[in-house]
Amino acid sequence: MRVAVGATFFKSGMNKLESFDTAIELFREEYRLPLLPPEIAAYMGTAVELSAPVLLVFGLLARLGAAALLTMTLTIQFLVYPGNWPEHLMWASILAYVVTRGAGKLSIDRIIAFNLFGRA
Repeated sequence: MRVAVGATFFKSGMNKLESFDTAIELFREEYRLPLLPPEIAAYMGTAVELSAPVLLVFGLLARLGAAALLTMTLTIQFLVYPGNWPEHLMWASILAYVVTRGAGKLSIDRIIAFNLFGRA
């Protein structure tokens, strides 16, 4: 589950990075987020889409990465593409699971917890 959601967001971040001028235009003309200038929103969105999936996939501070992507998913759902709720619901359910339950047995977080506290 972590890989599926992480790959989706990471690919989106790579697409923005490859053509950053186009990404800024998307934020200006299509996304139109309130309160944030398109340039700042594009930088923030791209940074989150490239960093949070790495945390999520490797299970390193996975709850933090999942929380960032869940916030982004909710923003997209309510402010940008409200009609895409089935896809957003799938992402949000996976991300909410990681936020509330952790990354699971196959994660760096579990290894760290075991080594620091003797439990996983």
